[in-house]
Amino acid sequence: MSLTPALSLYRRSLKLSLDWAVHRSVWRGQAVYIRSLFEANKDVRDPRQQQVLLRETEKILEEWKHPDPYRHPTAPGGNKWERNLPARILPYAAPPAAH
Repeated sequence: MSLTPALSLYRRSLKLSLDWAVHRSVWRGQAVYIRSLFEANKDVRDPRQQQVLLRETEKILEEWKHPDPYRHPTAPGGNKWERNLPARILPYAAPPAAH
């Protein structure tokens, strides 16, 4: 298979499976299975067959996409993104008028 698209799909499939797995021990079994699927097709040299395999894999990844993917807490969109930012310095307001 062509190396770059296959590697990209392999990485995306591993990240996608990590979205679905709760524990790393569960995910590791899935990662080994995904690796075996890619290894089974590593000797395909026909460009047409490679394109068919890549399209099928893209389709499978789209079907299995997680509706709420995992995001690292401090990454944009994570639950700690921009938490505890330093307070903005506001211009001083006029003191309240005395009665």
